[in-house]
Amino acid sequence: MSKRLQAIRGMHDILPDQTPVWQGLEKTVSDVCKQYGYAEIRMPLVESTDLFCRSIGEVTDIVEKEMYTFEDRNGDSLSLRPEGTASCVRAGLEHSLFYNQVQRLWYQGPMFRHERPQKGRYRQFQQVGVECFGMSGAEIEAELIIMSHRIWKALGISDVVALEINSLGTSEERESYRSVLVDYFEGHIDQLDEDSKRRLQSNPLRILDSKNPDLQTLIEQAPQLLDSLGGASIAHFESLQGYLQNAGIDFKVNQRLVRGLDYYSHTVFEWVTSALGSQGTVCAGGRYDGLVEQLGGKPTPAVGFAMGVERLILLLEQDHFELKKPIAYIVHQGDEATKAAIQLAETLRDEMPDQCVVLHCGEGGLKSQFKKADKLGAKFALVLGDDEVSAGEVSVKFLRERQEQQRVKQVEIANYIKSQNS
Repeated sequence: MSKRLQAIRGMHDILPDQTPVWQGLEKTVSDVCKQYGYAEIRMPLVESTDLFCRSIGEVTDIVEKEMYTFEDRNGDSLSLRPEGTASCVRAGLEHSLFYNQVQRLWYQGPMFRHERPQKGRYRQFQQVGVECFGMSGAEIEAELIIMSHRIWKALGISDVVALEINSLGTSEERESYRSVLVDYFEGHIDQLDEDSKRRLQSNPLRILDSKNPDLQTLIEQAPQLLDSLGGASIAHFESLQGYLQNAGIDFKVNQRLVRGLDYYSHTVFEWVTSALGSQGTVCAGGRYDGLVEQLGGKPTPAVGFAMGVERLILLLEQDHFELKKPIAYIVHQGDEATKAAIQLAETLRDEMPDQCVVLHCGEGGLKSQFKKADKLGAKFALVLGDDEVSAGEVSVKFLRERQEQQRVKQVEIANYIKSQNS
């Protein structure tokens, strides 16, 4: 017997009873992005592997352990995108979007990382990303955070997420701090786990983000990044905090917040929740002024964020988003009635474009058709038989309330349904 085919581990289906909550979230994000003047961009799922090695960093966990990489028939190394920022920058450079221009862009779609699947973390996962180019001030960072807060309010989850912010300073300040941090952890090398020892020379700031409970005291006593920042970086960070306070956005300065990608500088932030266990980050971002130049462009200030859609879905009340039930299910019997039913369905869709009208297709007597109409939750069953066709009428059966069945002229049926549904 052949093996039963199943979805690849960590890549899951989204079934029809689940899609309404996804569609509701996607529409909310799209509406808010439009409010703030952000234009949608769509990038390929597959990019040159070199793009992610150059942008994310060859010694990050993503590039070292998590990317889906393969050679195509030409021998080129390609990768499924593990995140969207690098692809967005590549597209901007390729199409000259950044030349003497300010850009506000957003995107959504699947990303791919070979991680151990668990609740809220998948190997194929959906992200929404928002990226801004050409603006160096703290006000654009504040706008992004305020914008994300507006999304939480629109989704009804603002009371279960909290904002944490930090500053990484300039690349020079970060490098100075890196040296201080390496010296500190080398003095406690016997207390580090194997993962932290590996990161010590490649990406020591990531040790600060370790979830190992045995390391927390050591991490808490480590030198603080803010002590390595210069006056300009501190002033920038203080400006951001002032903007957020004026906007009424609560936040916590978390000096252990470093983000996992090499291209970040200055402001970094995360929206976190305690409602999802260990997978507590639902949105993360920050400034990455060096990335455009790193990928071959001219120096361009940039800042953005990405939100994990699956984790947000877990926070949403599923019953707030339901499949739209049909306003009418068209029941018919006989060849002429079937022809008339097809025409009636199209007429109603023309005249009521915001409503769902379902036409019965296939065999089945009137009784079984009525059962299907009821199972779908239709408000009306519109009945066409030989009598109705010859009279130019439609019988209207009320499925959700006690009313006598009515006969209505076909030319008047749309207005009749509208009047009964108001």
